[in-house]
Amino acid sequence: MILRQLQRDSSLTTKELAAAVNLSPSPTFERLKRLENEGYILKYVAVVNPLKVGDAIVALCNIRLKQHSRDYMEQFVDTVMRLDEVVECYNTSGDYDFMMKLYVKSMHHYQDFVINKLGTMESVGSVHSVFVIDTVKNTHSIPVRID
Repeated sequence: MILRQLQRDSSLTTKELAAAVNLSPSPTFERLKRLENEGYILKYVAVVNPLKVGDAIVALCNIRLKQHSRDYMEQFVDTVMRLDEVVECYNTSGDYDFMMKLYVKSMHHYQDFVINKLGTMESVGSVHSVFVIDTVKNTHSIPVRID
């Protein structure tokens, strides 16, 4: 219950969280610290509206590496970790090796990203991109099941 409440609003005080899960503040605080220490809670963040900060275009990029070598994989991952536009990156199975989600200000910015960032990476063999027209569902919550 604590995890569900925090995924809805991580800014809750311990007192507010305790009331939401029907516990007193002291055991709520102890359980919260245990969830943090055991790695259930990785961090607390604010979800920013990309339109308010000027990143209006969401692109999903599928990347195929030239070959599956350790050097190419490491080079790609190391570079992606430094790219501000990329907010998510997954090593995937299937036709592509990686899928990235990125935010850009414009199509010109996207073109610059592909040519001057992805295009300069020796490891990248091909890029296939899809552009988001509208967001139907975007949740940051992980389903928490009580068994």
